[in-house]
Amino acid sequence: MGLKDRIKYLFSYKLVGENLIKLNTKKAYKNFKPPRNWRTDILAPPLRTGVFTKEIITKHYLEGRYVNGVKPVAWVTSGAPIEILKALGFYILYPENHGALCGARKVALEISEEAEKRGYSMDICSYARTDIGSTLSKKTPVGKLPKPDLLLCCTNICQTVLYWYRVLAEYYKVPLIVIDTPFVYDEAREHDIEYVKKQLEASIEVSERVAKKSLGFSKLKEVIRLSKMAAELWLEIMKANKTKPAPISVFDQFIHMAPIVEKRGDPETVDFYSKMLDEINDRIKNGIGAVKNERKRVLWDNLPIWYKLKFLSEFLAENGVSVVASTYTNAWGELAPMMDIERPIESMAKTYIYPILNRGTGHKLKTMEMMVKEFDLDGAILHSDRSCKPYSVGQMDQRVKLLNELGVAALLLEADHNDPRVFADEQVKSRLKAFVEMMD
Repeated sequence: MGLKDRIKYLFSYKLVGENLIKLNTKKAYKNFKPPRNWRTDILAPPLRTGVFTKEIITKHYLEGRYVNGVKPVAWVTSGAPIEILKALGFYILYPENHGALCGARKVALEISEEAEKRGYSMDICSYARTDIGSTLSKKTPVGKLPKPDLLLCCTNICQTVLYWYRVLAEYYKVPLIVIDTPFVYDEAREHDIEYVKKQLEASIEVSERVAKKSLGFSKLKEVIRLSKMAAELWLEIMKANKTKPAPISVFDQFIHMAPIVEKRGDPETVDFYSKMLDEINDRIKNGIGAVKNERKRVLWDNLPIWYKLKFLSEFLAENGVSVVASTYTNAWGELAPMMDIERPIESMAKTYIYPILNRGTGHKLKTMEMMVKEFDLDGAILHSDRSCKPYSVGQMDQRVKLLNELGVAALLLEADHNDPRVFADEQVKSRLKAFVEMMD
């Protein structure tokens, strides 16, 4: 740890940056009001506790500017078992979250084109292109990303991440840990879980070497406890939408899920979701719906279309449609019951083998069928994501089954989660309008 790095970190981040962000959050919370362009005629005001989402993520990326030389840094895939790294004191960065932020800020295209100029195909996942483009060009809307000391890749979301992280490992010349998770067709077998458990145990030695410290199992148990609490609170927030009218929309969830992904295992994440759940319960008590004239309730399947959240939210709200459930946001809460504080490594092996993308298409269909019934849905929008093949596979059959077996309207909407070149406003409006008419 360099003295100059430490001083810069303490002054620029801890003393000045963190306190200034907290002060701005306090003012924003006290003087809270919707943004100028907020459609108050069709939408309830945004959640007041949303100011803390901005605080958490702003602090996280600001710390990243100064963290090299002060804390070990790990870049990880979104489905990776991060609790071991968290317990060892790593600063953890999710390139997919950074990619989503680039998409929401509408700079993903410019950055991903930097990767395309260097020979990376447009057919590669747009998160990967955004991240590789940012790595090669140093372009980012957050100022600066820290250089990784370690890479952790878990194959429970797709195979693209394996090749993506090999590129990063070659570029940065740092160790790459790969956690290979067998695909779950029905139920994971004991030897599948044991296979993942042995990989997690082997990863500890590498992580300790990079962190230059030993893993304390009491600390690991505490991190898992906090992860479990945050995931359970997130699950309760999503379940609140069984109420009519739904107090928040899935578009809200897309924004506020950032801490459960990026800051899982931190005390402030538990505190944040506790506050958010209280505000949501107040909305339910007062009959406040996210969409003011909620007539129809629908499901969203697959990743968000980050660069068109406002467009989609407003168009659907204008037609009285509230998007109240999502397979994507649900994925960050549904596995909370599997976490066992007393058996940390074993329960991590089981938990991280079961994400939705590591299971068959039949499982996702069952999840959607459950949501249609429990959330009393009228329709489903299945985002056929051009650059996320694993999430999109099976959607044609799933759409037919939702239509024919459950009698709900189902739209297959072609787009890309981060690349705006495959999105046409008028075409999407036309298809959404026809979808609304199907529900009527």
